[in-house]
Amino acid sequence: MLNARTSPSLRAAAALALFALMTTILSPAADTAVLTWTKLTPARRLPPRASFASAYDPISKKVVVFGGYNSETILGDTWTFDGTTWAKVRTPIQPSPRLAASMAYDAKIRKLVLFGGFVGFSRLNDTWLFDGATSTWTKANPLKVPPAATGPMLFTDPVDGHVIMFGGYRGPFYSRDTYRWTGVNWRRLKPANSPYPRAAAVVMEDPVRHNVVLFGGISDNWVMQNTWTWDGTDWTMQTPSTQPDPLYNTRGAFDPALNQAFVFGGGSAAVDQSDTWTWNGKNWKKLSTAASPPAREQLGAVWDPDTQQFLMFGGTVFNTDTIYGDTWQFTAQ
Repeated sequence: MLNARTSPSLRAAAALALFALMTTILSPAADTAVLTWTKLTPARRLPPRASFASAYDPISKKVVVFGGYNSETILGDTWTFDGTTWAKVRTPIQPSPRLAASMAYDAKIRKLVLFGGFVGFSRLNDTWLFDGATSTWTKANPLKVPPAATGPMLFTDPVDGHVIMFGGYRGPFYSRDTYRWTGVNWRRLKPANSPYPRAAAVVMEDPVRHNVVLFGGISDNWVMQNTWTWDGTDWTMQTPSTQPDPLYNTRGAFDPALNQAFVFGGGSAAVDQSDTWTWNGKNWKKLSTAASPPAREQLGAVWDPDTQQFLMFGGTVFNTDTIYGDTWQFTAQ
């Protein structure tokens, strides 16, 4: 069986990434609500997988998933979720099978951008664009290409709308480089400050403060426990009084029903988590929920604005044969 901790590259799997924060505190209604996770029963479910690339596509109004691995093989298929059912997208051209790639929406070119990942012993540095209007993949041919990486963090820049990429495992070292996708090329940026090198951290966008928050990740066989924000020009280290345990291979997003961004699960010192944490722009808070999905890492999570659902799906449990194909919704009742 493939296992995500059997090599440094696999341990750096998954990034991901990726989504809007709106306000700074829980609303009064949310404070008194019952917070719970509910397992959905879509008409067709996502085949079990972990360490896949995922993002919400506002053009097709669907969640898009690519690749990853199951208990038998590395995958190269594309799936979408419309809030009701998962559907396999059959495209004449698509990226090669891989895991630990990352994907984010570029608002300027109105397409999803996918970069990197690995298969076998090979890290990848190709760039692919997914057009939600036609459900097709196109391979980009940039003149300037970042080094191959697994588990880089991709997100939408809060200022210019292009995709930004930070870090990743480039072998034998972890990276702290920041790149911007211009629509045709990757351009390496030179911010005055930068987070420590890492891969497989969680990133979330904050359109209210016009920044992006980054937390956790893996670097040189140790796990990060620090919080940084990106404002379109530079990185700033934050000093919250409370933080989650060191985490890697997790995902976070924003739920307007709670007016908070939050993170579920992830790995921490070889123990997978089932906690839900919120970020309010200044501090982290652990939520108490009436129910919770099983602990996992290498999952996907997005806020779907069209169906008004915060969704979590897939993932795996460290050092077991468990690979999930379930879909969960987070609600305040």
